[in-house]
Amino acid sequence: MDSLLCWTDATFPGRAAFDVGVSRALLRDVAQGRAPETLRLYRPDDVVAFSTTDLRRPGFSAAVRAARAAGFDAALRLAGGSAAVFHRQTLAFAWCIPDAQPRDGIRRRFEQTAEWVARTLKGLGLDARVGAVPGEYCPGDYSVNVGGRRKLMGVGQRVVRGAVHVGGVIVVRDRARVSEVLEPVYRALGLDFDPETAGSVEEDGIPLDVDALREALLAEIAAGRELQRVSIAEQTLDGAAVFEGSHRIPQPLASG
Repeated sequence: MDSLLCWTDATFPGRAAFDVGVSRALLRDVAQGRAPETLRLYRPDDVVAFSTTDLRRPGFSAAVRAARAAGFDAALRLAGGSAAVFHRQTLAFAWCIPDAQPRDGIRRRFEQTAEWVARTLKGLGLDARVGAVPGEYCPGDYSVNVGGRRKLMGVGQRVVRGAVHVGGVIVVRDRARVSEVLEPVYRALGLDFDPETAGSVEEDGIPLDVDALREALLAEIAAGRELQRVSIAEQTLDGAAVFEGSHRIPQPLASG
């Protein structure tokens, strides 16, 4: 693996679908060798990210309306799973990695990502563990939780020929907002969710803000790799504009 990792904190306020499009376009560019391995580590907008699996559920329209009624935008994300929450007190990551055999490394990448986050949080004094908490939203074996009680981070992957996108979100503050929007969303989708399993770094362990957590995560990577801060290339932004429409959820959405 190349020791150089490019990273950016680029954000696109008020453009949830375009934001997903940026990740998709960057994944395409990395797969085609037009962009290097790139990590976007950024503060997202308030948005509920639905999967294509959610899209096929009978209660999808009602779930989107519930998200918007709670003050969140809605978009279709790249990875599978179930609805997840991003808000201004979370830290999102979108890591696009070139790989000639991307399917062979799915489990390894999940393990490495979860360990990266858990190790960083442990270094900050948090009882961070890898594994699902019963009743958590968008459950996964590679979630990161605090003390086996509350979920702090979720992660998913999107594999294409020549590259993979590893994306997720870490809740830094305001865990109540996660529960408040996901309760009606999951009810509409017909999915189980225990609101007590939604956690945050600050309220479940240590006082920290989004910028400080980003610096700690980058420092963890920098122990083994060279980091270079970059801007999103114009070709990638042009591609994002093309992809934007396929990740936008129409408003108002028809009843269902």
